[in-house]
Amino acid sequence: MLSSRRRFLAGFAALSVAPALPHRARASQVRHLQLAPASQQIAPEGYPETNLWCVNGSMPGETLRLPQGDRLRVEVENQLPQPTSLHWHGIRLDNAMDGVPGVTQPPIQPGERFTYDFALPDAGTYWYHSHAQSVEQVERGLQGALIVAETDAPDVDQDLPLVIDDMRVTAEAQVDDTFTAPHDLSHAGRLGNVLLVNGSLHAAQPVRRGDRLRLRLINSANARIFALGLQGLEGWIMAYDGMPLASPRALSDRIVLAPAQRVDLFCDVTAPDGEDAFLLQFEQDGGYEMVRFPVSSGSSARRAAPPPLAPNPDFPISLSSARRVDLRMQGGAMAWLESADFEGEARDGRDLAQRGQFWALNSTVGRPIDPLLTAALGETVRIRMINDTQFPHAMHLHGMHFSEVHSDGRLGPLRDTLLMLRGETREIAFQAHNPGDWLLHCHMLSHHAAGMGTWVRVLA
Repeated sequence: MLSSRRRFLAGFAALSVAPALPHRARASQVRHLQLAPASQQIAPEGYPETNLWCVNGSMPGETLRLPQGDRLRVEVENQLPQPTSLHWHGIRLDNAMDGVPGVTQPPIQPGERFTYDFALPDAGTYWYHSHAQSVEQVERGLQGALIVAETDAPDVDQDLPLVIDDMRVTAEAQVDDTFTAPHDLSHAGRLGNVLLVNGSLHAAQPVRRGDRLRLRLINSANARIFALGLQGLEGWIMAYDGMPLASPRALSDRIVLAPAQRVDLFCDVTAPDGEDAFLLQFEQDGGYEMVRFPVSSGSSARRAAPPPLAPNPDFPISLSSARRVDLRMQGGAMAWLESADFEGEARDGRDLAQRGQFWALNSTVGRPIDPLLTAALGETVRIRMINDTQFPHAMHLHGMHFSEVHSDGRLGPLRDTLLMLRGETREIAFQAHNPGDWLLHCHMLSHHAAGMGTWVRVLA
C-alpha cells in the first residue's frame, strides 16, 4: 500500500489549491457536469496517474459558487459504467432535487442526463457527491464543493474551499477496488492510505502576514474522522455545516471533523515573513501537514476579532411541544447482530452477515418500508440517538438542519451531521419545515451500505 504520512517539517514542491474567488454564474446559466472516467496525479512523482471517476475531468469537481437567493441549474451527464445521482449535501432544497435514487428520483443511467434545479436560500459551505453506490463512487472521485455566498461579502483576503479526503490506493497508485470488504463494512469503514486536499497530496497556498483567510473545511472522506489544528494562524470558528454561529468561537483546540461535516474558519496569518503556516492533521504520534501556507511580507498589525456572519432564515425549535422518538444504533464488530428485520423479514445475524449487512437502526437493517416518524409541517421533533455499537457514526439528516439538545435544555448550533461516539446517547431536535421524504443515515458510507439508514416524512 502507498502511504501518505508526512511530517509538517518535510519539504516538497507545492501544488496550488482551488482558486480563491471563482466567477459567479448568472441565475439563468445552466451548468453542465459530466461524470466520466479520467486520470489525475494523486500519488507522488514517479507513480502513474490514478484512474478516477471525475466531475468535468477533475477530482474533486469544480467548486460551484453562487450568491444566496440564486438558483442552481445543473445538467448532469452520466458517462460512467454505473447508474448514479448527485446529492446536494446540506442544502434546504425541494425534495425532488435531493438526489437519492429510489426516494427522490430514479438513478441516472449510463448515457442519460438529469437536470437539478433548485433555489439556494442559505449562505454557507455545502458540497455535492454521488448518492448511488456511494462507497465506490465517492471514493473514485464524484464529489465537489458548493459555496453559497453571503449577500454582503465578509472582510477576508482569501476565501478557500478545502475538500479534505482520504483514498485507498494500491502500490500501483490505483484505487483499491475492494469496496465490499467485510472488515470495512463491519468495523470503522473504508479508511484510505493517501490523504488529499482538493485532490492534491501536497496542497499549498501563498499568503501574506496579516491576511485574514476564510478556510471552508469539508470532510468528504468515506469514513475518516479528522482531528485538525492550526500553526502560524489565529482562528475563529464562524459556522458549522453551513450555518453561522451567533458568536464566533476563538479556536484554542483541535477541530474534530467527521465525514460530511464542514467548518468555516476565519484565520489571521501570524507566522513571520518567509516562514510557513499550516493546517495540520493530528494522529497519535503528532501533527502532519495537510495544507502549507508560505508567508510573504505583509502587515504585523493585529486585527479585531471578526463579527458573526449574517444569519440564515430561522426555523424555531419548540422543545416544549416536541414529539420524541428513539433511534438505537446496533451491530457491527464486537456487538454483532443476533437478529434484525431486513427487507420485511426477520433474519439471524449469520444470514445478515452473508448478505453484507452488519448494522441496524431500531432492529431494522437498511431503509425500512415505514418512516422512523411522520411529522406535520412546522412540528418540532426530538430524536434521542443511542449508540450501542463499538464504533463512531456520523449521522446525517437530509433536507433540514437540527440542534443538539444538551442535558440542561440548551440548544447547540445548527448542524446536518452529528458525530456519535461509541456508547454515547445524545438528542437532536429540528423543526419539520421542509416537506418530503428525507434520509437519516450514517455518513460512514460503508456503514450506510451495510444497513445503517432510515428516513423521516414531513407532510406538506
